[in-house]
Amino acid sequence: MPIEKQIIEACLENDRAAQKQLYEMFSGKLFVVALRYMHDREKAKDVLQDAFVKIFRHLDSFRFDSPLEAWLRKIVVNTALKALKKAGNLTQSLEGDFMIDEEFHYDNKGQENLSYQQLLEVIGELPDGCRTIFNLYAIEGYKHHEIAKMLGVSEGTSKSQYSRAKSLLQEKLAIEKERLNPQKEYK
Repeated sequence: MPIEKQIIEACLENDRAAQKQLYEMFSGKLFVVALRYMHDREKAKDVLQDAFVKIFRHLDSFRFDSPLEAWLRKIVVNTALKALKKAGNLTQSLEGDFMIDEEFHYDNKGQENLSYQQLLEVIGELPDGCRTIFNLYAIEGYKHHEIAKMLGVSEGTSKSQYSRAKSLLQEKLAIEKERLNPQKEYK
């Protein structure tokens, strides 16, 4: 029997050691997911804690028809979205559609020096609505119609916020690239 299944079965019997083991196996990865949405370490910790409460409360509904980590990530994402909606940050930042210059293309040559942590920080600087939709679409793999349903917005708003997020990221990455690789002009 796979180790995850053994741990889940023990968790379902309220085995505290198994619950701790499950938490330790996934809390690091899931914290990063929460942090991508919340952008604040304390709020991300709150989301992670709330998510694990839900995980342990609903663990009996996991059917092993998908990877456990995917099921856990979905709970963390939904918990983060609920926290953003409750704070009112998400609704305010999703209002209105944005027109984006589609001809702007980013040259990422030399960007290899940007670490994963720096990339997360740049994503974290996006406005809440853009960051949330970027995470859902580009990282979590949701489609725009799914995001629209999850957030209670139109599919067009999801697409325009994603487009705006890409544009803002391109600008921020261009600035970061310049900071990391300054080009001096000599005449």
